[in-house]
Amino acid sequence: MDSRHAARGAAESSAPAVAHRASGPLPTPRSRRRYWIVVTVLALLAVGFGFGILAWDNPMPFGSDGFWRVAGLRTTTVVVMATVALCQAVATVSFQTVANNRIVTPSIMGFEALYVAVQTAAIFFLGAAGLMALTGLPQFILQVILMVALSVTLYGWLLSGRYANIQVMLLIGIVIGGGLGSISTFMQRLLTPSEFDILTARLFGSMANAEVSYLPVAIPLCLFATGMLVLSAKRLNVVSLGKDITQNLGLDHRAEVMRTLFFISILMAVSTALVGPMTFLGFLVATLAYQFADSYDHRYIFPVSALLGFVVLAGAYFIMKHVFYAQGVVSIIIEVIGGSVFLYVILRKGRL
Repeated sequence: MDSRHAARGAAESSAPAVAHRASGPLPTPRSRRRYWIVVTVLALLAVGFGFGILAWDNPMPFGSDGFWRVAGLRTTTVVVMATVALCQAVATVSFQTVANNRIVTPSIMGFEALYVAVQTAAIFFLGAAGLMALTGLPQFILQVILMVALSVTLYGWLLSGRYANIQVMLLIGIVIGGGLGSISTFMQRLLTPSEFDILTARLFGSMANAEVSYLPVAIPLCLFATGMLVLSAKRLNVVSLGKDITQNLGLDHRAEVMRTLFFISILMAVSTALVGPMTFLGFLVATLAYQFADSYDHRYIFPVSALLGFVVLAGAYFIMKHVFYAQGVVSIIIEVIGGSVFLYVILRKGRL
């Protein structure tokens, strides 16, 4: 009898242990450990790149008053990067959720085309002085208001009525963006070479486009819209299941989509008016965030996407400034990498 009990105990002790699972966004200890490792690594990279921007090629001795004075002048660039990264990351993840598509981005709604049209029209009708006039705080606020008004009007028109359809809204957004782009191209062809050179510098996504005077307005708007979307993370989890399931679970799908799109429009307007077009930044960050977070829950996706956004922006800025000596222009390297990732995702087979 004792030998049988001993044999049974030995067999049970030699059986492989079953991993404890729980329902939730990170169901296993391994997935939870992996998530926090990813967050920690991204946070360390963000701190490293941020400090590198402040300290690299600083002409003053480290720790001296002059060193911190120079670092303070560079702090504006780091703050702008953090603001843009947060806007692009949270807006793109939220937009792909309500659109139920991981390919489209908020840029498809014509935010960047409107920015280009406003900048081009200013120099076309007012000359180079007109473009220079579009650099103050009142002009920044005006551009944000125009972009938000356009998007809200578009959402309210296309998502209301009996045949409201978000796919139709996306198609209309593409048409509007293409139309604004054609008008901008026509005006650009009529500019003098000197005016065109001045305009081209403004149409690249660049940290140099942002001014310190913009930040007291841009940062509160960014934090407000981001905070509202983060507080809506659980509802976004439901919206991602589709219209029918969302309604069956007791949520008003149209109201949730309209509310989310309103905050997305604020984030995209702030980012675009602050530094200019960043077409593939949001897509690149969101695509990587889904892979790294490996969760459906927006409460876990949002932090990863925001950290990734800052790491990508700060890394691109550091490379462009200290390797290619093209200070401020980060859109070039982001467009190349982001465009390549976009083509890879489009052409690959399997789960996005």
